[in-house]
Amino acid sequence: MNTRQACLVAGISVATLVAAGCSNDDSATDNETTVETPSTTTTDVQPTPFPGMSGDAFGLPGEGTDDDNAFTYDEAAVPAGATFDVESDDEDGRTTVRLVVNGLQPDRDFGVHVHTRPCGPNPSDSGPHYQNETDPAASPDSPSTDPAYANPQNEIWLDMTTDAEGNAEASTTVDWEFRDGEANSVVLHERHTMTAAGEAGQAGDRLACIDEDF
Repeated sequence: MNTRQACLVAGISVATLVAAGCSNDDSATDNETTVETPSTTTTDVQPTPFPGMSGDAFGLPGEGTDDDNAFTYDEAAVPAGATFDVESDDEDGRTTVRLVVNGLQPDRDFGVHVHTRPCGPNPSDSGPHYQNETDPAASPDSPSTDPAYANPQNEIWLDMTTDAEGNAEASTTVDWEFRDGEANSVVLHERHTMTAAGEAGQAGDRLACIDEDF
């Protein structure tokens, strides 16, 4: 468009030169419109937020920058950068907790529970499961495995299975509310939670931990 205006201002009287000049510029314009630009689609790009920021992504222990952290202890199962969202709502003596994860190892089971202590550089730092009624026989060295206490009505269980993309979500509602300051993290374990006497509540190694102030 600018070239055509320049042709008119110049007042060139030779029609063939004007036609040639404008024709060449139109051709250049056509060539520009057919240039392909790189795709900006990020579907296959792994998310890259820093660990623990706004409770959005898992990172490696020691990389947290805030009071709240989200650590992975097994990058094959929970890659650094995989994202999550934890929501908790309590009303009229009932509590609902929901967990959504994206970018974990595809097509595999995870056991998930609310734990009593915040996450730390070591998997055991998050302490035992939070229980509404605490098992009197349990201790820090011997967590509760009694189905009377280690069950999804007395604890928060969010067991899930990821899809082919590594995504999953789970929610649960219980007939009680958390005691202030006694529930501080969500832990992902290597398999679904067992329920039999002597192994109830167990779900294998701790693969990742999310700080959450319930």
